[in-house]
Amino acid sequence: MSNVLHKTKAVILRSVKYGETSLIVSAYTELYGLQSYIVQGVRASSKKVTAKANYFQPGAILELIVYHHDLKNLQRIKEFRWSYLYTELFADVIKNSVLLYMMELLQKCVKQPENNPDLFYFVEEALMQLDKASPAVAANFPLYFSLHLTNFFGFQMNTEDAERYNIFDLQEGSFTEHYPQHVYYIEGESAKLINELLKAMQPNELTEIPMNYLQRRQLLEAIEVYYMFHMPDFSKMKTLPVLQQIMEP
Repeated sequence: MSNVLHKTKAVILRSVKYGETSLIVSAYTELYGLQSYIVQGVRASSKKVTAKANYFQPGAILELIVYHHDLKNLQRIKEFRWSYLYTELFADVIKNSVLLYMMELLQKCVKQPENNPDLFYFVEEALMQLDKASPAVAANFPLYFSLHLTNFFGFQMNTEDAERYNIFDLQEGSFTEHYPQHVYYIEGESAKLINELLKAMQPNELTEIPMNYLQRRQLLEAIEVYYMFHMPDFSKMKTLPVLQQIMEP
């Protein structure tokens, strides 16, 4: 069946140099979920060929024609082209840092090649929204993406008691009246902000959630802890310290 061609959209998660001229690309696809592809001949010395490697930057949204074989770990791409062409995402330092954070988070969560079109469309839409986002929206975007991504993996935060209590237990994933017997919680204004961010269904609503740099920093660190509790084998984010440094006032 490997000679059958399929058309699918894909978000590139990362690419690694392979041999003299090739790339091994990890992509989240609309049809097949997480897949690895070998892309040959995109790293030669000519400018024309080098431009092809630019298609496989993390976060790129491509339309692929692929050979797909369920039993193979490494698939092949026959053709590729842009599905969506960014105006700012690759060039803007802050937006690009947010993008790399999003791609790392997705890689840490998606381990198996099961397809989940809803997750694909959420990621695709989020990237397109980030590309067009104002600076205020871009600053809160990592929080928005991290919190809403949990819905696709079954460990979304429980905000049932958010109006009554202002302590959020990261281990339990819910608001509580009493301090837990451990240190993994946030309280007060930070806990309220979690609730506000979860209420935002579209990124443009993030402008209505005023937050300073320190609050963002604390919440991103709290969310990382939350993922460590609820996502198996989740390790510290490499892109988080970089993101925080770039977003410093």
